[in-house]
Amino acid sequence: MGGWPRLWFGTQLPVSRCQYAASGCGLALFKYGIEAAAIQAVTGRWLGPLDFLNPSLAARSEVLAGAPDWLGWALFAWNLPFVWIALSMSVRRASLAGVSPWTGLAVLVPVVGLAVMLALCLAPDRTPERWRPATGVVAAGDPGGSAAGALRALGAALAVGVAMLVVTVYLIATYGVALFLGTPLVMGAVAGFLFNRPLSRSRALTTGLGAVVMVAAAVIMLAFALEGLICIAMAAPIVMPLGIVGALLGKAVADATSISPGGVVPLVIVLPLLAGAEQLAMRRLPEHVVLTSVDVAAPPERVWPHVVSFPDLPEPREWFFRCGIACPVRARIEGAGPGAVRHCEFTTGDFVEPITVWDEPRRLAFDVTSQPDPMRELSPWRHVHPPHLADHALASRRGEFRLVDLGDGRTRLEGRTWYTFDMHPRAYWTLWSDMAIHAIHRRVLDHVRRLAEGAHRDAGATADTGPATRD
Repeated sequence: MGGWPRLWFGTQLPVSRCQYAASGCGLALFKYGIEAAAIQAVTGRWLGPLDFLNPSLAARSEVLAGAPDWLGWALFAWNLPFVWIALSMSVRRASLAGVSPWTGLAVLVPVVGLAVMLALCLAPDRTPERWRPATGVVAAGDPGGSAAGALRALGAALAVGVAMLVVTVYLIATYGVALFLGTPLVMGAVAGFLFNRPLSRSRALTTGLGAVVMVAAAVIMLAFALEGLICIAMAAPIVMPLGIVGALLGKAVADATSISPGGVVPLVIVLPLLAGAEQLAMRRLPEHVVLTSVDVAAPPERVWPHVVSFPDLPEPREWFFRCGIACPVRARIEGAGPGAVRHCEFTTGDFVEPITVWDEPRRLAFDVTSQPDPMRELSPWRHVHPPHLADHALASRRGEFRLVDLGDGRTRLEGRTWYTFDMHPRAYWTLWSDMAIHAIHRRVLDHVRRLAEGAHRDAGATADTGPATRD
């Protein structure tokens, strides 16, 4: 058993079909058991095997609905080592099966990945004449060779990244898996492969190169006003690890096989094709709902007026609001009852919310017919407005407030927002959007709570002193 960790996390050992099948099935069962138990313990809901295998992740999103923010982030971190194992073993298994090792990267593609894994399990081991142990590792005393190789590899990787940004964002108009998962992985793989040709460099140098590629890509986007710092920071938890993983995979391919540098060309061509297929396949946008609640020490009739409209909120203390995320400022309403129009003013503009349900003092529901940008980007340039902001990739659809009478002069105030998010992988991006919407809800609900409790105390004080005043 001591050899299994080396097989899973290394890059040198060839992977037989028996080892590949045993690792895949065993680790999948282990991973499923831990995730299902964690979700059951936190949410009380069960993650079924089909939900676990569902490539759209829609069923898993339903199971996680209402779960605390930390659970989604914990599951994201938990998945990272399994991504490495799947990619690393698939690359080495493909090489030993007699096909291009780059085929192993396809395991990240939904549905296709499962078919590739099955094919690699069934393919017989070939005579490993193409397999060659890593040799000729560049010594620390050859900084010139390493620097020149790193610059060539960096330039090639950045060319791939720029091309994919232009094709996916500005031609196909999609922010998807091909851009956020495929592109950093391929950029890192191209850099790692070319850097370790013709001589193998150390893992430390290759890992550093993968990180430098991602940082250089971020600098280019900032310098040319293609993105702002907030969005780059949000993307970093997925693109940075994938860039490094890709570099190590590229090194594994360069170390293990005699494939020529031109072998990366088909890999690069596949990316825009994948982006185009993704755009055609992902037309339907599911609605996500975020629920936040707070208990108010006042009866519903005292809370209701402050839900309908409220004066200026205090200056935000949260770092993300101070960095430019849209922050609620005040709310006003024109009219009363269904058909009235509520305006919720944010730091980036107004949400226009026609009232659809006016059930005083229990429920206020509304549609969203107009909304501002979800953030102001941090950038050295004055105007940065990437397409995902202009096209409202994050779109609020409707919302509501519910006032639940708890008795004893107390109210549970609930805020809900239904929204869509046209960016992929949606399971990752909704971690950020849910967190931001929860923060917006909490800011508004806490403000309403303070106003209602203050009004309730004032009303109680007036009632207590009224008779004495009249005497």
